[in-house]
Parts: sequence; structure tokens; C-alpha cells
Amino acid sequence: MVSEDAPVSVRWGASSHRGARRKLNEDSYLASPSAFFVADGMGGHEAGEVASAMAIDALRPLSWLNVVTADDVKERLHVAHDDVSGIAAPEGRGAGTTLTGVVVSEQDGLPYWLVANVGDSRTYHLVDGRLEQISVDHSEVQELVDAGALTPAQAAHHPRRHVVTRALGAAARPDADYWYLPLSTGDRLLVCSDGLTTELDDDRIADLLVTHAEPQAAADALVQAALAAGGRDNITVLVVDAVDAGPDAESTAPRSVLAAPPPPPDEDTRPRQDGGVDDPAPVRTAQEPAAAAVATTGGDA
Repeated sequence: MVSEDAPVSVRWGASSHRGARRKLNEDSYLASPSAFFVADGMGGHEAGEVASAMAIDALRPLSWLNVVTADDVKERLHVAHDDVSGIAAPEGRGAGTTLTGVVVSEQDGLPYWLVANVGDSRTYHLVDGRLEQISVDHSEVQELVDAGALTPAQAAHHPRRHVVTRALGAAARPDADYWYLPLSTGDRLLVCSDGLTTELDDDRIADLLVTHAEPQAAADALVQAALAAGGRDNITVLVVDAVDAGPDAESTAPRSVLAAPPPPPDEDTRPRQDGGVDDPAPVRTAQEPAAAAVATTGGDA
């Protein structure tokens, strides 16, 4: 689809599939001219599906704004967390959801992307044919890698590789991470659940994004490729292109945080439980992107 009336013209494609092995699709997404989010629900049968849908519903008012501020996103994330916290999940597991995505924002009157993230779903930026991860995974294995306790190769096989350290609906309200990126004509962003990144590596994802010029064709191709690779989890993909960023937009695309290797499939993503780690790594902070992309750590504002 293509936006028409917003100050920044964007085109996007969206595709979602329950995967080859799952009975339910617990992913939900929002795609509008100004807001693009993917939520990956947790909590077992029905609870995860409801959690992700509730989170997306809470964010839907952002789609009514032409320009979205960080305060707008924080406010809606607080609503989303409170709504998900009220879900009665089966088996006492507790419902939760990851949430990642991007909105059209601005800084000093210039258009910017504002990326927000809670959990291990991911937002990427395609730069000169190379895929760069903007979001930083909130997961136990990422903490261990950051602390030097695990190599990326070891993290890929760690028994707790699917345990997230932040999720909407968790016992404590999570802080989201935020990044501002200058918005340029020709930008392509990818927002996805981990059902994509557990099946396809970054090189394969980048190749498909470069090969398919139309965002809907790219989104469909990515989902089909993940299914062909095994499709062990729900797969949701949003591909967002900046068609016209306006005459005053930055012309140079920024660098961002490089992608960490994705964890392998076969286990559900689940929130960390209190006391669930024998030797927990220190709580990690968001990595600082390169100079062109300003990272801030979210919190209650």
C-alpha cells in the first residue's frame, strides 16, 4: 500500500503465516502510513494470540497521526502493557508479547524514523544492499553474549536461547528501547517476528529484500522462504519503503546496530521468570548505534 496525504510518502507490504508446525498464529501486526509494528505473543494456546492482538489494538491510535512522537509511543506502550497484564492465561503461565516496529517521526522539523522495541522481535534497515539490525534483542543469551560469557555460536545452541528479558505483560512494566534514524527517500525497513530470523540468516533476508522491488512482493517472498526453510514458528513480516521524504530530508542513510546472529528454532519464546536463572548476566543496556543513529533507552516519561 502507499500513503498519500502524510508529509512523508511510504509504501509497505505485510505478510503473516502461522507456520508449518503451529496450529495458531500468535503474531499480530499494525501497518499504516505512520506506524508499523509486529507483536509476537507468548503464554500458550489462545493467551499469546490475545496478548499480541491487544498490544496492537493499543497502538492503533498511532496510525491516526501523521507525525508520531516518542511520548505518543510511550503512552500507547503503557496502555498495551496494562491491557496484556490483565489477560487470564491458561496453566498459570501468564500472557505476554514482544513488540517491535517503527513510526514516522521528526526531529527539528526533519523527517525521522523512530524505532521502538521490547523483546526479541526485530527491526532492520537495508543499507546499500546490506541488512543492519536496529533493535537489540532483549533475551538472556544476548545478555550473556554482551557480557562475554557466550560466543554468538554458543548462544545459538544455549538451552535458554528463547527466554526474553522484557515483554509487554510481564510482572514489571518493561522499558522499551528507542532509536531515531534520519528518514531518507529510498529507505527500506523490515519489521518481523523471530519466526523469520530463526529460519533465514541476514544474507538471505537481504538478498530477498534487494531482489523484490515491491514491498508486498518482498514480504510475501520472505514468508515463503521461511516456510520452505522449516516454518517452525509463526512468521510475520512488514516491509516499509520511504517513497518521498520531502525536499529537506537527509540524503545519506544512517548506519545502525549490526545484527546479532539469530537463535535456532524449535522452542517457544517465553518470558523470564523471577529466579529462573542460576547465574544471571548483568542487565544489559541498549548498544549505542553509530553517530548517524541516536539511541535512547526508554522509560516512564
